[in-house]
Amino acid sequence: MVITMAPPKKDTEALTLRLSRSMIDAIDERRRLEADIPTRPEMIRRVLEKWLQIDTEQQ
Repeated sequence: MVITMAPPKKDTEALTLRLSRSMIDAIDERRRLEADIPTRPEMIRRVLEKWLQIDTEQQ
């Protein structure tokens, strides 16, 4: 089975991020709790979206 990825959306930008091994391990552990087991980048997007939403609601 070949999995193909959709091309990136036009209003996005690539971001390189260096993380400690312990942070990567924590992200991987959290990914496994999700029903769809997202990729690392997708899990980081979800966490950031949730954090930004909470931060906006508190202001």
